[in-house]
Amino acid sequence: MRYIALICARGNSKGVPNKNIKILNGKPLIAWSILLAKNNNHISRIVVSTDSEEISKISEKYGAEVPFKRPKSLSGDSSPEWLVWKHALRQIKKEENDEFSLLVLPPTSPLRNQEDIDRCIKEYSRGGADIVITVSEASRSPFFNMVRKDKKGYCSLVIKQKDHISRRQDSPEIFDMTTVAYLVNPSFLESEDNMFKGKMRSVTIPRERALDIDTIFDFNLAELLKSNSSKFEL
Repeated sequence: MRYIALICARGNSKGVPNKNIKILNGKPLIAWSILLAKNNNHISRIVVSTDSEEISKISEKYGAEVPFKRPKSLSGDSSPEWLVWKHALRQIKKEENDEFSLLVLPPTSPLRNQEDIDRCIKEYSRGGADIVITVSEASRSPFFNMVRKDKKGYCSLVIKQKDHISRRQDSPEIFDMTTVAYLVNPSFLESEDNMFKGKMRSVTIPRERALDIDTIFDFNLAELLKSNSSKFEL
């Protein structure tokens, strides 16, 4: 099976301005994902989907292809990632005659490593899954320490149980979805409107490698971790 890495990086991010090309430990943020993909023997192509000329130039400099431009309709704050993937897949298939699977590597997870990617590929290669996602152990549980507020401001558990659960050990095992990687069957991506409609399996990633950069605090934390530990090297 061939694997094509897809990195989706729009311009004009608001939480962290120019986030995808902001310098993280000497390299633009997106470069960490591109270089990791370049060093993986399972990946045959690296394609970047972007609406930004600057991101395009930087991506090509580090070894990725930018064979198409993402339309403005898919470049806004509220643009669904699933539709961005669909658009990229249609463009990639115009150039591809052989079968492949799509490995989506969001640029906002620069602490992932080769083991994480290889484990996703191994899980997917078992067959039977439309998509393989990455998860980490959840720090909160909706069964006993996550609450929601009603219109009057009163709090209640997110998931109410007949028998009250007060300890993590007594609640169902819960995981947070991460943005480390998604490995998806192209036929499934083409036919469905969201990932939860398919047969989904997961790979568990340690929390320290599952950081998703959404704020400047996340960015500074990633920079601190990368600069102080060799285990986050490419």
